[in-house]
Amino acid sequence: MHDDRFQLPADADERTLLTCFLDWHRNALVRTCAGLPDEQLRRRAVPTSDLTLLGLVRHLAGVERWYFQGGIAENYPGSLYTATDDPKGDFNDIDSATGEESFAIWRAEVETSRRITAGRPLEALSTHSITGQSLSLRWVLNHMIDEYARHNGHADLIREAIDGQVGE
Repeated sequence: MHDDRFQLPADADERTLLTCFLDWHRNALVRTCAGLPDEQLRRRAVPTSDLTLLGLVRHLAGVERWYFQGGIAENYPGSLYTATDDPKGDFNDIDSATGEESFAIWRAEVETSRRITAGRPLEALSTHSITGQSLSLRWVLNHMIDEYARHNGHADLIREAIDGQVGE
């Protein structure tokens, strides 16, 4: 498999490295879910876990929104999936969710995150509009790489339990 992360020149600047690694992890999520119908995307394939591939897509859309819009842009438009009393609605309220709809929302959140990222220096500090926490774009990009890497590991295990396909 071709891995774009390792096509970067050895002297790539920090912003290029961070955004490239984050985009690679974003795309890994898409690759892991590729080719599955909605029923399998909603399947809780690991008996001891409530995680699903669709739940992970929805969760990561919300994480994109939380950190880039709420944190860096200081303009949180509200939660995507927690309109009920369930704080884990992105994972649990999936009975009628579809892959097409969930990925469309996720892609829109990613595009918004990219626009926010493009206009800011890595070291600029912002204050999260909900928590009041100070965040730099550098911190958020590193955190998002960590967030995706962790959840992509979950996604790999779920996909393997569904149909035996092994991830990256």
